[in-house]
Amino acid sequence: MADQTVVVDPVTRIEGHLRIEAKTDSSGTITEASSAGTMVRGIEIILRGRDPRDAWAFAQRICGVCTLVHGIASVRTVENALNYDIPQNAQLIRNLMIAAQFVHDHVMHFYHLHALDWVDVVSALKADPAKTSTLAQSISSYSKSSPGYFSDQQKKLRNFVESGQLGLFANGYWGHPGYRLPPEANLMAVCHYLEALQWQREVAKLHAVFGGKNPHPNFLVGGAPCAISVHPQHLEAGVEEFSSGAGAGSTAVNIVGLELVQHVIKQMRAFVDEVYLPDTLAIAGFYKDWFSRGEGVGNFMTFGEFPQKSSGGAGDYMIPAAAIVGRDLTTLHPVDLSDPAQVQEFVTHSWYDYSVGKTKGLHPYQGETVLHYTGPKPPYEHLDTEKSYSWLKSPRWRGKPMEVGPLARVLVLYASGHEQTRELAGYALKKLDLPLQALFSTLGRTAARTLESKIIVDAMQGWYDGLIGNIRNGDVRTFNDRLWEPSSWPRTARGVGFTEAPRGALAHWVVIRDGKIENYQAVVPTTWNAGPRDTAGQQGPYEAALKGTQLYDATQPLEILRTIHSFDPCIACAVHVTDPQGAELMRVKVV
Repeated sequence: MADQTVVVDPVTRIEGHLRIEAKTDSSGTITEASSAGTMVRGIEIILRGRDPRDAWAFAQRICGVCTLVHGIASVRTVENALNYDIPQNAQLIRNLMIAAQFVHDHVMHFYHLHALDWVDVVSALKADPAKTSTLAQSISSYSKSSPGYFSDQQKKLRNFVESGQLGLFANGYWGHPGYRLPPEANLMAVCHYLEALQWQREVAKLHAVFGGKNPHPNFLVGGAPCAISVHPQHLEAGVEEFSSGAGAGSTAVNIVGLELVQHVIKQMRAFVDEVYLPDTLAIAGFYKDWFSRGEGVGNFMTFGEFPQKSSGGAGDYMIPAAAIVGRDLTTLHPVDLSDPAQVQEFVTHSWYDYSVGKTKGLHPYQGETVLHYTGPKPPYEHLDTEKSYSWLKSPRWRGKPMEVGPLARVLVLYASGHEQTRELAGYALKKLDLPLQALFSTLGRTAARTLESKIIVDAMQGWYDGLIGNIRNGDVRTFNDRLWEPSSWPRTARGVGFTEAPRGALAHWVVIRDGKIENYQAVVPTTWNAGPRDTAGQQGPYEAALKGTQLYDATQPLEILRTIHSFDPCIACAVHVTDPQGAELMRVKVV
C-alpha cells in the first residue's frame, strides 16, 4: 500500500461542517492529521452594539444541537460583568435545565451519532430474537426485552432493508471487518436506537416547562425565565402565561408543571440506568483495544458547572474548574478565565487576522474576529497546513492545547476525590478488566460520557427536591431585578460566563461600554478540541488523537470516524478519498 492522503469532508453525524485530512504510510497508519472547520460563525460580529441583556438570544443560535448552553453562558457573562446575583430558585432551575441538556445530548450522541461506528445495522437481520432477549435480560431489567419485542423490531428493520429504503441507516460501512458485535448485540443496539428517539421527546418537556420551549428555551439575565405560581386558579395547566414574578408575559410554572418535571427526571434516570449504561459496557467489551487508541494531547480542562448555591462562587460547583497536565491526576491546576496569561486564542493557521499579527495570542477580552480568507475556494484538493486552513481558532491554556469534554470532567472529578465518580469508574473498569489509564482513549471518552450521565441524572433529584422545599417554605423568587436598568450600570464593565456544555468547557466574554456590547467573544468546546495548529506548531486534540491510527481500508475510514465522533464534534454527505497527487480515488457517502 502506497503512502496516501485520506480526506473525510464533511464528517457526518455531527453538527456543522468538519474536514479531516489524514496522511498515511505504506501500512495504512496515520502519520499526520489535520482538522478544519469549514464554515464561519460570526455571531461575535453580530452582537456588537447590542443590549447585553439580549445577547443570549443571539448567542444561543450558535448551535442547533446544544440548544441551551450558549444561552446559559451568555446570561452568566452579563451577570458576571454587572456583579449580578440570582435567587437560589433560579440557580436550581438552571441546574435542572443544564442537566437535562447533558443527559439528553449524551444519549442522543451515543445512539444516533456514535453507535453506528460500532454497531452493524445490517448484521442485526441475522440475529435470533430469542437469543437477543436472553442477552438483553442478562445485562439489564429494562422492560422491553422479550423475544416478541425484538422479533417485531427486526421485522421492521428487514422491511426497510428489503425495500431499499434504509433511511437513517443508509450508506454505512456495513460488513466492514472492524465491526465485531454478534448479530444479537447489534439487534439489541438498533432497537435501543429507536427507543432513544421516543425517549428524547419526553426529556425535552423539562425545557418547555421552565423555558417555554425546546429547542432554544428562553433565558433571562438575573434569574430564570419563569415565575412560580402557587395560586389555586393556576392548577388547571402545568405552564401558562403569568404577569408577575419574572415580568409580564413570562412563563408561570405551577404544581402540574412541577410534577411533570419530576416525571421526566424519573424517565431520564430509568433510561440511563436500564439502557444507556448497560449498553455502553456491553458494546465496549467487544472493542477493548480501542481503550488504547486515540488519546490526543494528554492535557484536560474544565471550567466548572452546577453551582450548589445562588452565588456560584469559586469552589461552589459540583464539577470543579481545573486543569490536568500530562495525564498527572495527582495535581489539579486552578483555572482563571479572566487571567490573560492563562487563556489565549491564536489564529496562526486560521482564516482570521489580528491587529497584533497572526503569530500572537489574544485573551478573549481583547479578542478580535476579523475575517481574512485568501485561500482556495472549495472544492480544493488539500489543506495548506503551512498557512491558514480552518475557520476555527486555536485556544490554549498557559500555552498548552487542552482537551475538554466528558473525559476531562470525569478525570477532574476522579482526581478531586469525587466519591461517585471513583465508584462508577472503578465498577466500569473492573467489569471490562481495564486499568485506569484506559480512560485516556477513544472509548474512554465514550465511556466517560456515559458515566457522567449517571452522575448528573442522579444529582437532578436533589436539585428538584431543593426547589420544591423552597416553594413549600414560601420562597418563590426566580428573578433579581436589581441593576436591571442600564442607568444604574457602570459606564464600562466586562465579564466572563462559563458552563460545562455536553461537549466540554464553554465560555463567553463580554466588554460593555455605555450600556452596549463593545466586544463579545465565545470560545466553544469544539474550538479547544478541533482547532488547528498554533504558532508553536502544537496540534489540537483531534489532530493528535488520530496520529498512529491504522486504517484497515482507506476507502472506508471507519477508524477516523470512531475517534472523531468520540469527541462529539459540534461544527453540520460525502467523503472524499485522494491519492498523494490529489486525484480523487472514490467518493463515499456515510451516515
